[in-house]
Amino acid sequence: MKQIDIDDELYQYIASNTQSIGESASTILRRLLNLNGTDNTTVANNNQNNQTTTQAPLDDTPANDDSQEQEVVTPVKQTNANVFNILNKEELAMQKGVVGRFLFILSAFYRTHKKEFSAVLDIKGRDRVYFATSKEDLINSGSSMNPKNITDSEYWVMTNSNTTRKKMMLHEVALCLGYSAEQAEEIRDYL
Repeated sequence: MKQIDIDDELYQYIASNTQSIGESASTILRRLLNLNGTDNTTVANNNQNNQTTTQAPLDDTPANDDSQEQEVVTPVKQTNANVFNILNKEELAMQKGVVGRFLFILSAFYRTHKKEFSAVLDIKGRDRVYFATSKEDLINSGSSMNPKNITDSEYWVMTNSNTTRKKMMLHEVALCLGYSAEQAEEIRDYL
């Protein structure tokens, strides 16, 4: 396998086209580029939450008012965002340690639920603040916080806790973002 660097926008596009949990980037790209011999419109018709758009056919014939338009099915991002569409077990396994996986999962939550993510600020321990919008807020809220930035967000999380506490935090994040108890358990077990 070869590794390539891609920009965040392209990564988001690939991740938004995930059809099953754990689907690899290679599988997604093969499907999107039609490298596996299937018809893209058939695949797109099978996707849930797709909408049909009308486009002129792509050929060398100049378009005129009398030409018929061809109906092409184009995937549209899901309106019901789901972190399982972004989480990729292969990428998760490549993260360095528990803290790396913890931050990776939180980043997936943020990318999926940007507007609702501020709800995590209400998740607190008995004596500790777990999430904040600045490193300083976490440092000032207690000792030995080891704050880390949640990638590509303005949010920070306390990482100086044991794995069990991190799992509990992920469980709480999932619940506050509207996931079912079963889904929250599954996400917690990703750590």
